[in-house]
Amino acid sequence: MKDSQITAPETAGTKKPKRFKFSFSRKQLCIPYALFLIMFVVFPLFLIVYYAFTDKTGAFTFSNFASFFTDTTKISTLLISVLVSIVVTLICLLIAYPVAYILSRMKRRIAFVLLLLFIMPMWINFVLRAMAMKELLSLIGIPLGSGANIIGLVYDYLPFMILPLYSTLIKMDRSLEEAAADLGAGKIKVFKEVTLPLSMHGIISGATMVFLPVMSCYVITDTFSGSTGFTVIGKLIAWCFLGENGTMTNINGGATISLIMLVILFVTMLATGGFNDENNARGTNL
Repeated sequence: MKDSQITAPETAGTKKPKRFKFSFSRKQLCIPYALFLIMFVVFPLFLIVYYAFTDKTGAFTFSNFASFFTDTTKISTLLISVLVSIVVTLICLLIAYPVAYILSRMKRRIAFVLLLLFIMPMWINFVLRAMAMKELLSLIGIPLGSGANIIGLVYDYLPFMILPLYSTLIKMDRSLEEAAADLGAGKIKVFKEVTLPLSMHGIISGATMVFLPVMSCYVITDTFSGSTGFTVIGKLIAWCFLGENGTMTNINGGATISLIMLVILFVTMLATGGFNDENNARGTNL
């Protein structure tokens, strides 16, 4: 009895050896991401701002911006780039919205297979897709030029319009359409008053994903230009940074144009509500 009374507390009082657990805190997990942002986002942006506001000697100046806004060729190239981006965005929207609408009304498995067919070309390098489309246009008999450029840009960026539209339409509350129909609204009015406003965020997201890259995508325009094509603003940046011999010819001018493009990007995102957390979280605009 005494032995059991003595040994029991000793057994209960013994401590098990602690196992070493290797874990990271949230702040520690953010360190690699923060280093990546500093190296590949913040530092390149700093270089762009530095070269945009300096001359070849490193002195502070606004002459780079004055040279850009007083050059009619550069201004016309910027305006052409904006116009082409608007045309391509509208064409993509007119094609993508009916496609996304029909897919959102189909069975999920069938819609997934059809959507995969639209996404599959994105897995191929866009230069190869452009060359394939160029050969197809030549077989059809469509000459290279501005029209071929528009076709090539629409073909390349159409999936970027379909995906956000489909994602928005598939999450839409169908009961709102049914309620409008029960109240006597026709199909056109239901679409105009209910479906279209609810899908506005997908339209804005898709338009942003198409409009901004088209302005600077000069590889596709070079592929389809021929002798009567147009030059986008991205081509001017390439000419400034890399001349015919592959050497930097006007890094200050290229940084200036790049900074102007960043300002256009920021204004576009601000105007379309791209920084609105509420719209991004909800997926639709009511």
